[in-house]
Amino acid sequence: MNATAVPAVVPAARRRPGTAAVLRWEATKLAAQARSRALLVGAIVVPVAIVLIFDTQLPPKDTIYGRHIHTSGYAVPLFVLAFAHQWVLPLLAALVAGDIFANEDQHGTWKTILTRSVSRTQIFWAKTLTAVGFNLLVLVLLAASTITTSLLVVGTQPLPGLSGQLIPAGHALPLVIASWATAVAPVLGFTALAILLSVVTRNPTIGVATPVVLGMIMQLLSSLGGLDKGRRLLLTTPFETWHGLLTARPFHAPITTGVIVSAGWLIVCLTLAYLYLRRRDITGG
Repeated sequence: MNATAVPAVVPAARRRPGTAAVLRWEATKLAAQARSRALLVGAIVVPVAIVLIFDTQLPPKDTIYGRHIHTSGYAVPLFVLAFAHQWVLPLLAALVAGDIFANEDQHGTWKTILTRSVSRTQIFWAKTLTAVGFNLLVLVLLAASTITTSLLVVGTQPLPGLSGQLIPAGHALPLVIASWATAVAPVLGFTALAILLSVVTRNPTIGVATPVVLGMIMQLLSSLGGLDKGRRLLLTTPFETWHGLLTARPFHAPITTGVIVSAGWLIVCLTLAYLYLRRRDITGG
């Protein structure tokens, strides 16, 4: 009697994790960090405190829209935006991005990651997209909290324009939202700069602090005379392009230029960071 042949069971080949899986892992790691949760909570709570404090103070008349913070709730978010772009937004962009690669060096976990059948390219884009997504979320929460609190505390009075015109409340809200939206491009530029520093220096402190210092230096350079053409190439200049939205005859050319300049910083910084990560010795150090 012939025995029935039993086919041998061949173990299935281990599937290589896709970039989406690596992205989910990086997002999960970031969400588990107390610092990340604190930043998200701070983006909601801190604007409330700021608006309440300024509502009880004399208006800072030497700052754009400072003299109007008690007369229109739409002026307060613009006043906060003008202040935040000096160092707050570069700092928020760098807090996660400046640490997301260097953290692996600090804890010596590169070898562990690379033994999970994931490539350096997958790791790079997963970490980059995680940092970008987180920074955009922080910016959205910051803007939403500032605008909502300002309208509830101060009111929905018409907004004085930068040319002296009075902007009706129904038209002021879209302009305020659009003004905050112009910060997206330079925030992404500072995110890419922080990622580059995080990859190259392998030091979280340098990755976080240096973009803020460079932002302040750019602010100083932009205030100097005779640098009109060079000023356009600075990453901080796009933070001011929202001014053109609030004139009697709005002009959008600076916004377009700011987006192009920010995209240039983004592409150059991410390209350099990727090439450096591809070539550097991770497994041996």
